[in-house]
Amino acid sequence: QVQLAESGGGLVQPGGSLRLSCAASGGFLSIDAMGWYRQAPGKQRELVASVASGGNTNYAGFVKGRFVISRDGAKNMVYLQMNSLTPEDTAVYYCHSKGVWYRGIYDSQDYWGQGTQVTVSS
Repeated sequence: QVQLAESGGGLVQPGGSLRLSCAASGGFLSIDAMGWYRQAPGKQRELVASVASGGNTNYAGFVKGRFVISRDGAKNMVYLQMNSLTPEDTAVYYCHSKGVWYRGIYDSQDYWGQGTQVTVSS
């Protein structure tokens, strides 16, 4: 199994920045895709951004160039740099992985971290 541990959430003022980090562990060889989702109170969980093992990225429309996802394959880390934050970005942010390779075995399950709270408020 893959374990995902997020860090970097907190309280920030509107217009501020935060950087989220996610560390993946679990004895795997590689992970196909990693990304970030978020869930605000009373709303469904939604994709924020994802990055494939080859580096291709995908962003939700509401990101509008404010967020940047990056990945360090050697360290099994994925990051989300969030700039120009607004109160609408307030949510629990979850790290996600999909498609894990072990020696001779492929695991297609979705894995999730516990989430980290991001609150944007003055």
